[in-house]
Amino acid sequence: MYLARIVGNATSVVAHPSVKGQTLLICQQIEPDGQDLGEPFIAIDGQHGAGIGSRVIVSTDGLHARELAHDPHSPLRNAVIGVVDD
Repeated sequence: MYLARIVGNATSVVAHPSVKGQTLLICQQIEPDGQDLGEPFIAIDGQHGAGIGSRVIVSTDGLHARELAHDPHSPLRNAVIGVVDD
């Protein structure tokens, strides 16, 4: 799991069928003090309604992301599983 900040939304003209209709967010992994870690990555929003600037918890195991996409063969790996309260 990662602590991350939402930095944008992802859209694509061509995508795997399991991604169609899903909300994809661009996430930046962060330290607890807010410092950026590594490169941004994409995560499916687990119906939490996270918006740009939100701090979130991201699951990286892939199982939850594939369950949200309703496709056991989906290429999705990361899923927002919670929004961090300030």
